[in-house]
Amino acid sequence: MDERWDKLPGTEIEILQSREVFSFGLDAVLLAHFPRVPKSGKIVDLCSGNGAVGLMLSALTTGKLALVELQPRLSEMAARSVSRNGLATRVTPLTLDLKDAPAVLGANSQDLVVCNPPYFKVENQSQLKQSEYHQLARHELTTDFETICKSAQTLLKGQGHFALIHRPARFFELTETLLAHHLVPKRIRFVYPKMGAAANLVLIDAIKDGHAGGEIFEPPLVIYQENGAYTDDVQEIYFGKT
Repeated sequence: MDERWDKLPGTEIEILQSREVFSFGLDAVLLAHFPRVPKSGKIVDLCSGNGAVGLMLSALTTGKLALVELQPRLSEMAARSVSRNGLATRVTPLTLDLKDAPAVLGANSQDLVVCNPPYFKVENQSQLKQSEYHQLARHELTTDFETICKSAQTLLKGQGHFALIHRPARFFELTETLLAHHLVPKRIRFVYPKMGAAANLVLIDAIKDGHAGGEIFEPPLVIYQENGAYTDDVQEIYFGKT
């Protein structure tokens, strides 16, 4: 089995990875550093994969985290990472369909929900040529954004936060679906691969039962300089202030 231990950016936490499954990428790192993480309380990571986002969040809080992942192998890998880093008293991997998370974790119980969801709708399944792990991570085969919002809204306490990363091409659909589930977008940040390119990611922080108005569109986050190196903003996300 092709497995390895990698260090999560900006932490001393080790994570179990494999090329056979969908390893974490830049979007997971950006999401983990986007929300205002409560110093204590309860956090849920939906579509948690091998646990990268939740494990990075565990370094920013003393609270408890639940990692909700449908695929047993990824959830089992997350469990081994939790054990290796001595986090079992605070971080709980759950092999679970996210629609069932409120029944297991409790409605109105969480301070923060985060999600790095599948980005793409399935229009023609015959075009899906990736491994099953990659298909489920990238395409809405077993869930969709509305189901994710419904689960997040039910899990959250009043005024709790839902932070996600997605594709700008679905921005208006995302905001409409969030609002339909009483999740009011408050902070929005578009991510650009380089200056002059179109945005390819968007980060959204929504508040359950938040008041309309006062939305903040944060400065654009540019990933690469012209020479291919990370920008200072991304260097800080990965490695902290120098």
